[in-house]
Amino acid sequence: MRAAVLQMTGGIDPRANARTLTTALTEAKAGGAAMLFTPEMSGLIDRDRARAASSIVAEADDPALSDVREAAARAGIWVHLGSLAVRRDDGRYANRGFVIDDTGAIRARYDKLHLFDVDLPTGESWRESAAYAPGEAAVVVATPVGMLGLSVCYDLRFPDLYRALSDAGAEVLAVPAAFTVPTGKAHWHVLLRARAIEAGAHVIAAAQWGRHEDGRATYGHSLGIDPWGEVVLDMGEGVGVGFVEIDPARRSDVHARIPVLAHRRAIPPVTVLG
Repeated sequence: MRAAVLQMTGGIDPRANARTLTTALTEAKAGGAAMLFTPEMSGLIDRDRARAASSIVAEADDPALSDVREAAARAGIWVHLGSLAVRRDDGRYANRGFVIDDTGAIRARYDKLHLFDVDLPTGESWRESAAYAPGEAAVVVATPVGMLGLSVCYDLRFPDLYRALSDAGAEVLAVPAAFTVPTGKAHWHVLLRARAIEAGAHVIAAAQWGRHEDGRATYGHSLGIDPWGEVVLDMGEGVGVGFVEIDPARRSDVHARIPVLAHRRAIPPVTVLG
């Protein structure tokens, strides 16, 4: 089964981002993909929270979500909309991913569990939790490319999430992201390969790339990784749509060679010796 991966440089105008998404969807369909994967914050990427506030709306009013749902139905293709910034009923924001089927129906939602609150050596400081509320559930959903485990960006650093997803039957792990350049150079490839190897799963990581209107820079290098940890797609720098094959036979081969899922055990209490 073929999947398409969008690498984009999202901006502060949701309508412009929606056009990028729907154009990519058409390209994915023309390329024979059953499903398109898009990055984190596909509809709006703006760290100026005062400016962004007017563009972060309830899910029902989000232009990127409505445009992608309509385009998916017209084209007859599934979409993993990596994440959007949406306003919750309580007024806080959620960093929320969506799986949309080929009729435009929403099959799954996932709110990012781990929020990015860090101070980097470059002087960059990020406090996602100042505006966003964390999710409360992990999600696996049936899709044309297999049972899909959902995550977003900083979740990548927490392997217990991916163990839970693979224990629940995830065959493909989605990791949409807007990784910073310093952390991307240091950790992006190695962490994604590790998650694929640990879970014996395909990994699809659609990423933001480049210098954005809000002044940030993101790393790019959208990846497709097979269950052996082999990188089968690396989009490097630039924007566009790439393609990756999701082969169940490859998973079966890897599981037969190293049956880590069958060998998993519950971890007993840790003994700490002074």
